[in-house]
Amino acid sequence: MRGFRLVDRDYLILREIDRWRVITGKHICGMTGFTGLRACDRRLHKLYVAGFIERKKVIYGLPAIYKLTPQAKKLLVGTNKKECVRIEQIAHDMAVADTAIYFNRKYNIAFSDMVTEKQLHKKDGFGVRKHRPDFIFDYKDKCYCVEIELSMKSKDRFSKNIIANFTDYHKQFWIVPDMNSSIAVFLSNMNESYPNIKIIELAEVKSIEYY
Repeated sequence: MRGFRLVDRDYLILREIDRWRVITGKHICGMTGFTGLRACDRRLHKLYVAGFIERKKVIYGLPAIYKLTPQAKKLLVGTNKKECVRIEQIAHDMAVADTAIYFNRKYNIAFSDMVTEKQLHKKDGFGVRKHRPDFIFDYKDKCYCVEIELSMKSKDRFSKNIIANFTDYHKQFWIVPDMNSSIAVFLSNMNESYPNIKIIELAEVKSIEYY
């Protein structure tokens, strides 16, 4: 787009798109200070026309998601490496962004204080890939982690993640489908031995206002 110039909020938009695995227009609006979705959509459209972002409808019935173009990635992070969207993970990854907004609104945790799984793996480098929470944040000199678990994985793997979080973080928040789910029951049982677990239903997360 001729004459288009990036402003500070545009860089904020691009950074948020880059650090979450899946993000929608509604998430971007909630994370970047817009007072309404219409104004956010207008700015996203300008960034799209200018060649900085892509908008893709991946699954019927779910909102479109945004990704950086190679041009934007090179500008922002110095590389234009293409990233693939994992179809089977989209519902989970959308719930992660929902949860980030929930913690911002309910606990006043700044988005800039949240470090995503994607960022944590990037810091780890090319060594053995270890488990990382969906995001972490510091609050009053303590580090907390947040995990979104929508489907039960193997109990052995689940237990290892809980124990690792117990060792590494002051508290571990787990977002689950509901309190009657097998995931919630398993977490409640594990909490007897590892008492830093807090369980939150997904419905509570989704009830939060975005703007």
